[in-house]
Amino acid sequence: MKYPKDFGYMSIIEAITDVDNTFLSRREITCNFTGLGGKLKKMEAVEMVTKKFKLDGKVVIPMGLKNHVGKPLITGIFYVYDDEGLTKKQINPTIFSRLEKTKAKLAEAEKATEEAPAEEKPAKDAEVKIDEKPAKESKEEEKSK
Repeated sequence: MKYPKDFGYMSIIEAITDVDNTFLSRREITCNFTGLGGKLKKMEAVEMVTKKFKLDGKVVIPMGLKNHVGKPLITGIFYVYDDEGLTKKQINPTIFSRLEKTKAKLAEAEKATEEAPAEEKPAKDAEVKIDEKPAKESKEEEKSK
């Protein structure tokens, strides 16, 4: 992302509600992220909430991020659990699979940037140019016929 990791520029986290749900043994946090409309991703929001509310060592699940039309405002709902086993019992498994996919993509992106980025980029450009040439040649052959 081209924005600073700590989102110090034009971003404010404002807690709307912070409720302890004792029946389900979780904490439910609803926050407004001002100035990040259309730029915030779920995993980055989780990091921001973890830092803001000092939730190190706890499981934070982003349940939803809602963009507001015409405003640079995002409202997010997060569930905070103490135990990962309890989290897996209560939360839909598809949410976990989506979070795992995004974590895997982030890990791949970090590996790609660590591994010689200057060597990989020209190779990709060369592959694209190779793919374009046969298509142009086939069009020229059709015109000549």
